[in-house]
Amino acid sequence: MEATPEELEKRKALAFHYGKILELLGEDPNREGLLKTPERMAKAMMFLTKGYFQDPAKILSSAVFIEDYKQMVIVKNIDFFSMCEHHLLPFFGKAHVAYIPDNAVTGLSKIPRIVEVYARRLQIQERMTTQIKKCIQETLKPLGVMVVIEAQHMCMQMRGVEKQNSITTTSDFTGAFNQAKTREEFINLIRS
Repeated sequence: MEATPEELEKRKALAFHYGKILELLGEDPNREGLLKTPERMAKAMMFLTKGYFQDPAKILSSAVFIEDYKQMVIVKNIDFFSMCEHHLLPFFGKAHVAYIPDNAVTGLSKIPRIVEVYARRLQIQERMTTQIKKCIQETLKPLGVMVVIEAQHMCMQMRGVEKQNSITTTSDFTGAFNQAKTREEFINLIRS
C-alpha cells in the first residue's frame, strides 16, 4: 500500500531525528552501513505504531452476526509484538481472549485484529489487557469478557534487572467472568 503525503512527511521528519540520534550516540549517519538506517528506523516505527490510526471498535463491529449462542468463545495463543512506552523496547507474547455472547458473535479473525491494533501502539501490558477487554465489552455487549496476556519484556531482559526467563501475566474480566468457576474454566481451556 502506497504511503500518503502525510505519512511521507512524518517518515521524513522521523528519519531526520533518527539521524540526529545516531550522531548523539557517537555514530556517523553518513557511513555506508548507516546511510539508510534513519529511513529504515522511521518506517519501522511507523509500522510498530500503526495502531494509533486504526479503530478497533470499527474493526470488531464490521462482522457481527446475530446468533443464539451463550457459551464461551475463546481465541487463544494470539501472538503479538508491542513497544514498551517507558523504554521504547519490544515486549511480546500471547494474548488469550474469551467472551460469552449475548445473541451477537463477531468474526473470529476480528479478535486477533483488535489485539494487533492495541499492540501496535506505545504500550504497557496492563493497559493493553484492559483496552482489549473494554473494546469487546462495549462493542459486542456480551455477557462477559476475559483477557489474559503473557509477555516477555526486553526492557527487563536486555537492560535493568536482566532476567531473561521472566514472563509477565496480566488479566482483566467483566460480567460472567466475575464468577470464579467461569474464570477457572477459561484458564483450564487456555492451558489445555
